[in-house]
Amino acid sequence: MQIDEISAIASNIKANVRKVIVGQDEAIDLLIIGLLSEGHLLLEGVPGVAKTLLAQTFSSCVDLNFSRIQFTPDLMPGDVLGTNIYSFEDSAFHLTKGPVFTDILLADEVNRTPPKTQAALLQAMHEREVSIDGTTYDLGAGFMVIATQNPIEHQGTYPLPEAQLDRFLFKLVLDYPEREQERAIIARHGHRAVMPSVEEFGLETVCNLETISAMRARIADVRLEDEVLDYIVDIVRATREHPSIRIGASPRCGSMMARSCRAVAALDGRDYVVPDDIKAIAVPVFSHRLGLAPSAEIEGQQVSTIVQQILEQVSAPR
Repeated sequence: MQIDEISAIASNIKANVRKVIVGQDEAIDLLIIGLLSEGHLLLEGVPGVAKTLLAQTFSSCVDLNFSRIQFTPDLMPGDVLGTNIYSFEDSAFHLTKGPVFTDILLADEVNRTPPKTQAALLQAMHEREVSIDGTTYDLGAGFMVIATQNPIEHQGTYPLPEAQLDRFLFKLVLDYPEREQERAIIARHGHRAVMPSVEEFGLETVCNLETISAMRARIADVRLEDEVLDYIVDIVRATREHPSIRIGASPRCGSMMARSCRAVAALDGRDYVVPDDIKAIAVPVFSHRLGLAPSAEIEGQQVSTIVQQILEQVSAPR
């Protein structure tokens, strides 16, 4: 597969998503990059900014199985993974698979369930397999989690542990739309009493798993020169040395960034990575991984601002 083919397919996906979603271009781009980078995404925002609708619309544009879990305080790990049920007909246990056995999993309001149930996704997100009663089951190459959450200051939420946050490739905060975008949203959807069904918009299925696998294989060959690789390493290490950061980025973060910036380059029609590709994804890559020092929290500093400071301080290759 050629680079320009990858760019064309991505543009087609984006055009289809825009039939339903007004604005949120950055979120759409990151979803496509995540799909091509085999990464998971965390979408955060107040209720009503189309987090769930965005995930459903995106999944409708690719020929992959889709499943949704509505996370609630009483949800149990078995409700996510599935469970072995005894059959009296043959006196044996049989697995009843949970919704995690899919390609694209929408973990809706993932921070509304306690940590015990949140942890059910740890193995699935990192290894794309799950263990149930001592047996390991493969989830397939298409497995991808799109999780949504409300801001942590809202009542009835549980903060995601650092180990789980580190498994997300990107975290993006969906803000309120601009006035013209909001007007367009109301004009498009204001005649409905409930959330529209994505089937109403005539979305096209742009690609299947075979095509996605071919795209991923081509993106893996996008050139990452030594000086650009050093730039990624220097940025990651700088997060651990910044005085306002208590918890810096992990080596896994650097590997994820190297993989995803190749996808950024391919979507821009190039077979090589430039420093601007790294800068373009730095904030969503780091925003959920960096823990602020107590003094920085008291001062009201934002992680995104600190990431920008680090990008200014670390010299980019020419």
